[in-house]
Amino acid sequence: MSSFTQRIQNLTGTSPKAKALAQHDDDVVIVAAVRSAITKAKKGGFKDTRPEEILSGVLRAVYTKAGVNPALIGDITVGNVLPAGGGATAARMAALHSGIPNTVPISTVNRQCASGLQAVNIIASQISAGQIDLGIGAGVESMTFGYGGGAMPDGFSEAVLQNQEAEDCLLPMGITSENVAADFGISREAQDAFAAKSFQKAAAAQKAGKFKDEIVPLKVKWVDPKTEQEKEIVVDHDDGVRDGVTPESLAKLKPVFKKDGSTHAGNASQVSDGAAAVLLARRSVAKKLGLPIVGKFVAAAYTGVPPRIMGVGPAYAIPKVLEQTGLSKDDVDFFEINEAFASQAVYSVEKLGIPFEKVNVNGGAIAMGHPLGCTGARQVATGLNIARQTGGKLFCTSMCIGSGMGMAALFVSEQ
Repeated sequence: MSSFTQRIQNLTGTSPKAKALAQHDDDVVIVAAVRSAITKAKKGGFKDTRPEEILSGVLRAVYTKAGVNPALIGDITVGNVLPAGGGATAARMAALHSGIPNTVPISTVNRQCASGLQAVNIIASQISAGQIDLGIGAGVESMTFGYGGGAMPDGFSEAVLQNQEAEDCLLPMGITSENVAADFGISREAQDAFAAKSFQKAAAAQKAGKFKDEIVPLKVKWVDPKTEQEKEIVVDHDDGVRDGVTPESLAKLKPVFKKDGSTHAGNASQVSDGAAAVLLARRSVAKKLGLPIVGKFVAAAYTGVPPRIMGVGPAYAIPKVLEQTGLSKDDVDFFEINEAFASQAVYSVEKLGIPFEKVNVNGGAIAMGHPLGCTGARQVATGLNIARQTGGKLFCTSMCIGSGMGMAALFVSEQ
C-alpha cells in the first residue's frame, strides 16, 4: 500500500475501494453504453458505410436503451481521429439524423487512440462541474474512408523536425512496436502467444454470444465485391474475429516493418470501422428521471512517454490513475488494455505485474479490431458487459496513444 493510499484511508476511515464503490448523489454514472460491431476496413460489413451513419446508429441506440428524452442531453463529445476538420460537421449531422434535436450541441476531440475515452472523460468532467446533467461520450472511426496518406499533412516544419522527439512522432506505429520489442526484450514467441490468446478468447466469446448485449445491430447498404450488386445487410458481429488461431499459425507470418522484426499482421491490431457511445448522468438526475444506472465513472488520468516507444503508455497511465484514487492493481477486478500491438500489450502487462487472465477477458483489438476514435468508448461498453457476465465490480480501461502518451480510467459496475 502506498503512503498516499494510506493517508487517504487514515483521513476518510474507509478503504479506497470502498470509497470507489460507494454511491452518492453527485456521482457521475453511466445509464447506457453500446457499440456497433467492429468490421474490417475496406472488406467488412461497414466498408460501404460512412462514419456518420455508424455514429448515428449508436447515438440513437444509447439514448433509446436508457429511455432518455434526447432533448435532455446537455452535450455530446465524439472521439474521431482521421477525418478532415476533425469530423465535426459529420458528427453534428449524425446527431441530427439520430433524432437528437438541434438544441443539443456536439463537438469532436482527437487524442488519437484514446479519443473515445477522452470524449467520455470530457462529458464526465462537465457533469462533475455542474455544467450539464446528462451527456454522451462517443467515438467513431471509418478506417475504410479515412485511413492512409490522405489523413496526413503535406509536410512539417524543418525547424521543428530538428528536435529528435518531435521527429520521432512521425515514426510509423509498427516501428514503435519494434522499438518496444527490442528495447525491452519482448520476444516474437511471447507476442504470438499473446495474440493467439486474444483471438481464442474473442472467438470463444463470440460463439457463446457474449458480445450480443453490447453490440447494436445496424442495417446498412453493402456492395457484394463479386457481383457488384448492392444489398441491405444487418451488421451485428465483429467480422475480424478468427477461430483456430494458434502461436504456431502466427509463427508462419512474415514481419511487416523490419526484415528481422517481430511485428506482423497477426500480432497487431486490425484496421477497422466502428462506433460506440456512453450516456452519462449525475446520479441524482438519473434517479429523478428513473434511468437505469449500470455503472459509475470513477477517475481518469493521462501521461506522456517517449514517442519512439509510444506503446508503453498503459504501463505508466494505469499507475497514475490508481495513485490518484488510492487504489492498488489488486483492487481492480479486470483490465481492458488496448492491443495496439502485442509487443506493447505484453510489456505493459508484465511491467504492471497484472495476471494475464485479468486482461481483455473476451479478447482485444488484435482479434476484434481498433477503429481509432471508437476504441476508448468501446472498451467501456465491453467492460460493463464483462462485469455483468462475471460479477466483477471495479475495472480499468487503458490504451497507448500515437506520438507517445497513455490514458487510463476506472469504472464501477452497478448491474
